[in-house]
Amino acid sequence: MAGFVAAGATKVGAQSSRHPWTIPHTLRYTTASDINTLNPVLLQDFNLGLLGSLTMAWLVRYDIHNQPVPELATVIPTQRNGGISPDGKTITFHLRKGVVWSDGVPFDARDFVFTWKAMMNSANDITDRSGWDLITRIDTPNPYTLVIHLKEPYAAFLPGFCGSAGANPCILPEHILGNLPNINNAPYNSLPVGIGPFKYSSWQRTVQVEMVANDKYWRGRPKLDKVIFRVIPDRNTVVTQLTTHEVDFWYPFGGAYLDRVKAISGVKVLRQPGYIYNHIDMNLSRDVFKDLAVREAVRYAINRPLIRDKVGHGVGIIQESLMAPTHPMYDPHIPIVPFDLDKASKLLDNAGWKRGSDGVRAKNGLRLALVAASTTGTPDADTQIDLIQDWLKQIGIDLEVHRYAPPLFFAPYAEGGVVYGGKFDLIFFAWQNDVVGDLSGIFSSKEIPPNGQNDERYRNPKVDAWLADFRHTYDLKRQRELSWKIQDQVVKDVGTIVTSFREDMYGFNDDLQNFHPNAVTPFDDMMNVDI
Repeated sequence: MAGFVAAGATKVGAQSSRHPWTIPHTLRYTTASDINTLNPVLLQDFNLGLLGSLTMAWLVRYDIHNQPVPELATVIPTQRNGGISPDGKTITFHLRKGVVWSDGVPFDARDFVFTWKAMMNSANDITDRSGWDLITRIDTPNPYTLVIHLKEPYAAFLPGFCGSAGANPCILPEHILGNLPNINNAPYNSLPVGIGPFKYSSWQRTVQVEMVANDKYWRGRPKLDKVIFRVIPDRNTVVTQLTTHEVDFWYPFGGAYLDRVKAISGVKVLRQPGYIYNHIDMNLSRDVFKDLAVREAVRYAINRPLIRDKVGHGVGIIQESLMAPTHPMYDPHIPIVPFDLDKASKLLDNAGWKRGSDGVRAKNGLRLALVAASTTGTPDADTQIDLIQDWLKQIGIDLEVHRYAPPLFFAPYAEGGVVYGGKFDLIFFAWQNDVVGDLSGIFSSKEIPPNGQNDERYRNPKVDAWLADFRHTYDLKRQRELSWKIQDQVVKDVGTIVTSFREDMYGFNDDLQNFHPNAVTPFDDMMNVDI
């Protein structure tokens, strides 16, 4: 871990006077991407997770150690404190009194009950109902108590039930949405009312989202007056705007940009372990990928250390484990699969895939001519794909690449999204570990779109059983045993290819003060941040 900067270990922006380009108490940030809704119930998305941390309603937030802390709940339920019943099927939350939505209307238990109903309303375009479908009823003995009854224990109830980590669904205001047949096209989605330190003031689509301090937030008023999310889909443009100081803050960015960002006058870089991993998914519903030899050959044909060093400029961690090295569920025992074009070719030879006159292999009428999907405005990813195209060509696989704007790429199944719609053979993007380590959402066969986020359409009955067992226990040791089995089997099945685990890197105006991000919700602690 040499070279990492521990979260909170660096004091930032301590100078006595601001740069001339700094707008006092206004933070302008970008992620080099865009969004298509501001409602986290309709889309679990990284960009929306950041916005939601600032503005929306959560039972719990997460601290610098990635641990849950009470937000609208007053205490974290456990079996030890009686908040979780001995059989694990009843969870009680006590809610904070005197809290109001950003429009001034009081918050109470009815809002959470409505959120559950909205999640389970089949007319709503919900990406993932995982966990919510386990709730049989919710009792509210008073306006500030929730008694959630489950069909079975659910280890990931935090953050699953309106916890801020992992871009999970937020609590919705019943007084605004309660009378609608569905929430898909509600005006609320363009300018939500929430319960956070900031509130939305405007959204200029494809341009920016503006948030202002929420004077009604129960913790008090944040030090920043305004936060502006700038939509800048091209990463090179982001570097330019950091250089000209039109933006103050860029996260996340890869190693390809590290030296350029570090060289910008007045910009500081914070680098620390992250929970996000880059990966390649194969659409396992395709006939060509039903052959394990093809999946293994593709993995052997990808030189991940070279991608890390050439594209990522040495930033990132090569591993097979699906959990970050700092995650409690990290499995250190899975050996690294090496880059080996000869072995990849022999696997395909032995499996009966013969090269044609054009060099592309075929078997039983199936050609290894694949279509890959990626996003626009990502030149570092484009360089990676160029390398992969060449390696696959050498083993007899042709790869055609289609690029999509991020809002379409990550759009829900019902809206024709590329990821969830399965419009690919290979696809390149990133996942973020959740704080519990529940992998059901992306590897359970019950979570194949439109029912969840298993975009690779992975199926393995053993993994399904282990995932179910994981979700049924609140015991950390048992969770780790099950997680290691799951990760080992997914790697053996080549259910996905982890290209690298990211190191979180933030580039920001060095006038920024008191910014101490964690690995899962970097904007959860913004009350004392200022510029």
